[in-house]
Amino acid sequence: MKLLRIGAPGAEKPAALVEDGQYVDLSDVVTDFDEAFFGSGGLGRIAPIVAERAANGDARPLGDKRVGAPIARPHQIICVGLNYADHAAESGQAVPDEPILFTKSPNTLIGPDDDVRIPRGSTKPDWEVELGIVIGARTSYLDSIEDARDHIAGFVLVNDVSERAFQMERGGQWLKGKSAETFNPAGPWLVTQDEIDDVLALDMWLDVNGVRRQTGSTSTMIFDPHFLVHYISQFMVLEPGDLINTGTPPGVGLGFKPPIWLQEGDVMTLGITGLGEQRQTVIGPR
Repeated sequence: MKLLRIGAPGAEKPAALVEDGQYVDLSDVVTDFDEAFFGSGGLGRIAPIVAERAANGDARPLGDKRVGAPIARPHQIICVGLNYADHAAESGQAVPDEPILFTKSPNTLIGPDDDVRIPRGSTKPDWEVELGIVIGARTSYLDSIEDARDHIAGFVLVNDVSERAFQMERGGQWLKGKSAETFNPAGPWLVTQDEIDDVLALDMWLDVNGVRRQTGSTSTMIFDPHFLVHYISQFMVLEPGDLINTGTPPGVGLGFKPPIWLQEGDVMTLGITGLGEQRQTVIGPR
């Protein structure tokens, strides 16, 4: 299934994409795609409903309706740094022996085509196309990497927008450079595991103003999604609906010589095979 949320910010309704440009409304059977939904086996409950409604011709055209993030605000967004060897090299940092983890404020989450706002005092805003993992069941101290599969609801396209001066020049941890409002566009939909043949064979790309900046593949990840869920579960409890951003391939603005930073009016477009595409316009500070 491909799950999405449609409507104005803060008033999105749950739905499922049944074919390109067509969706079925699920707001009469599901309150939201949130912790309660994923934690109570919601995916299994709605699968036959989606199939029945699609077969009955209940699909509606998506048209120009706004699509929000495909999950309601999670308890936490966990990010993995330097998870592609070539990105570590362009950043001038060593390939990590273990995953580098940091958090991102959950209220950074926005829809896939919403504007990205440059924060006050920003001088080095940057882009990062990433594969996101949505947790499907409460996850703690998994016994094996194989167990992780049963704890994943699906995957989602994300843009881990970053402010490099805040992140790298202001001391402390990376959180400051990652948590400005609008810094985590997600979607357009959550794709369940059964629709992805190989999560380590997905092409990734990102353009700025029509110029290709990032080209990569999940095949070059250092730590794969199942390893990451198992690993993270040894340090913290992951709740249903939580989001893990798994790192970015090379081509971020930081890696160019000289670096290239986002400017007001820039347009980012990005995508991952099977997970859809996003488009964000960069706007100025409040």
